Amino acid sequence: MTAGTQNSVAGAGRTIISVDAMGGDKGPATVVAGISHSAKKNPDLGFILHGPRAELEPLVAKRRNLAGRCEIRDAAEIVKMEDKPAHVLRHGRDTSMWSALESVRNGEARVCVSCGNTGALMLLSVVRLRKLKGIYRPAIGVLWPSKNPQGFNIMLDGGADIRADAKDLMQYALMGTSYARNGFGLTRPRVGLLNVGTEEHKGRAELKEAFDLIAANAKHSDFEFVGFVEGRDLPGTRCDVIVTDGFTGNVALKTAEGIATLFSDLLREAFQYSFLSRFASVLAYPSLRRLKKRIDPRRANGGVFLGLNGTVVKSHGAADATGVSAAVKLAFELAQSGFTEKLAARVASATMLDQDGETDNSDNGDSE
Repeated sequence: MTAGTQNSVAGAGRTIISVDAMGGDKGPATVVAGISHSAKKNPDLGFILHGPRAELEPLVAKRRNLAGRCEIRDAAEIVKMEDKPAHVLRHGRDTSMWSALESVRNGEARVCVSCGNTGALMLLSVVRLRKLKGIYRPAIGVLWPSKNPQGFNIMLDGGADIRADAKDLMQYALMGTSYARNGFGLTRPRVGLLNVGTEEHKGRAELKEAFDLIAANAKHSDFEFVGFVEGRDLPGTRCDVIVTDGFTGNVALKTAEGIATLFSDLLREAFQYSFLSRFASVLAYPSLRRLKKRIDPRRANGGVFLGLNGTVVKSHGAADATGVSAAVKLAFELAQSGFTEKLAARVASATMLDQDGETDNSDNGDSE
C-alpha cells in the first residue's frame, strides 16, 4: 500500500492524530499498543505514525485493528531524553519528533502526540508551529485529579518555561479558561493564582501584579477569579484552573507523582503485613480497585502545549500503553472541540488591563 493510499484510508472521515512513536522510555511497541487500544475504542480515529519504517511496520502489522487506519512515515533518527533542545533544533530534521510536528503544521493531522524529550518538543513546537498572535510564552496545561465534578483540575504552567511575569500569568489564566471550557464543558471556570498564602499582601511582586491583571480581566473574559490559592487547593474544589510559573508547576507535579507512588507502595506493604491484613485486602479489593482507577496518573496522562498554532499533547516519557491511550483520547477530544481555533479567538479578543485600568485591546466580549 502506498503512503498516499494509506493516508486516504486513514483519513476517510476520521480525526487524524500524528504520533511520535520513538520518544517514550518503553519503546515503540508500547506506543503502538497504546494507539491500538484507542483504535479499538474509537472508530473515528486515524493515525500517522512516525519513526523507522523497518521497526514500526512489524509492530503495526500485529495489530489488525490498525489496518487501513495507520500510515507510517519513515523517520530514521530519534530524539533522546538527554539531547539538548538547541541541538535537536539544529540537527533534528530527520527525527520522528520533527516529522510528527510537520504533519500538524502541514494540516495532515489535527494533533501531535509525543512521549519524548519535553524541552526539545516544546522548542520544536514553537519554531515549527509558531506561537499564537499575542502570546508571550506558551504553557503546558496538565490535569490534576480533584474532587470537582469534572474529576480533574487544570494547572499551568507545568514546565514549559521556568520564568513568568505578570502578563504571562494573565495569559495562562486565559488559556486555562479556554481549556476548561473546551475540555470539560465548564461555562464559567474558576481560576486561582498559586501563592504561599491566600492573603493579598503575600507573594512576590509579579504575583501581586498578576492578581490585579487577572481580577481586572475576569468579567470581560467570563471566568471567576477566586484570588490566591495554596498547594492544598491543587486537588481541591475551590477552583478549576490553577495558574503558576513553570518552575513551581513542574516541582508540584513531580512531587505529586512521588507521593502517589509512595502511597501505593505503603498501602501494598500494609496489606501484606500479616495473614489478617492479606485477608482484609481481598475484602477491600473492589474499593481499592476503584480508588486506584480514581487516582491512577495514567488516566491524566497528557500535558497540552497551549498558545501555539496547532495542538500538541506531551505524554509522560514512562507512559505504558494505557497512558499513551489516555493521551490519544485527550488529543481526539481537543481536536473535536476545535480547541486551537477557540483559544486563538480568546487570546485575540482578550482585554489586557494594567493596574491603572487602561486597556491594551478594546475588543468586546468573547463567546468561546
